[in-house]
Amino acid sequence: MRIVLVGPPGAGKGTQATRLAEKLRIPHISTGDLFRANISRQTELGKLAKSYMDAGNLVPDEVTIAMAKDRMAQPDAEDGFLLDGFPRNVSQAEALDELLTTEGIKLDAVLDLEAPEAEVVQRIAGRRICRKDSSHVFHVSYSPPAKEGVCDRCGGELYQRDDDSEETVRTRLEVYHTQTEPIIDYYKAQGLVVTISALGPVDEVTGRALEALRRDK
Repeated sequence: MRIVLVGPPGAGKGTQATRLAEKLRIPHISTGDLFRANISRQTELGKLAKSYMDAGNLVPDEVTIAMAKDRMAQPDAEDGFLLDGFPRNVSQAEALDELLTTEGIKLDAVLDLEAPEAEVVQRIAGRRICRKDSSHVFHVSYSPPAKEGVCDRCGGELYQRDDDSEETVRTRLEVYHTQTEPIIDYYKAQGLVVTISALGPVDEVTGRALEALRRDK
C-alpha cells in the first residue's frame, strides 16, 4: 500500500506511522528522517537543506520533494510506503501526484488522524522530558512521575521543551490548519481520505487505522 499520513501535532502520527509501517511491511518515510539521513551522509540535497536550516529558513519544497523522490525510488519502497510529514502543503501534494503519475503508480489512501484541539494541546503541553536522558518521557496527566519534576528512572530533572509550551503548540496548530489541513480537501476530491479518531490507547488507534485501510481497499 502507498499511504500518506496526516493529522495535527500531538495526534500521534510518529507512533502510528512506525506501527502501521511494521504491520503493513512497508517503509516509514518521514521528512525528519530524510533530512537527517541526507545531512548525515552529506549528500548534495543534504548540504542544500542544511544551508537553509543553518540560516534559519524553511527548506524549499523542491528540495524536500527531491529527497522524497530519491527515497521512494529505493528497492524497499517498490511495493509501497507510508509518508509521514510529506506532503506538508497542497503544492507538495500536487508535486507528489505528478511524481507518482510519472512513475505509473498512485496512492491507495490518505489516513487522517483526527483529534480535538483541546486534547492535542493537553497531550503536548503536559509532556515532560528528562534532562539526563531524553528517552525518558512523562506526562503531568497521563503518566506523571512519582515525584514532581524528577525522573523515576534516573533521578534527572524533568523539564518542558520550549516547543511544547501551550503558546507554541497553538502556533504549530495554526500552521497546520493554514498549510497542511487543506491537503485533506485536496485528497478528498480524489476519494482517498480515510478519517479515524486518534483518541484512545495506542493499540486501539492502530487497530482502528488498519481496519479502516482494509475497508477502504
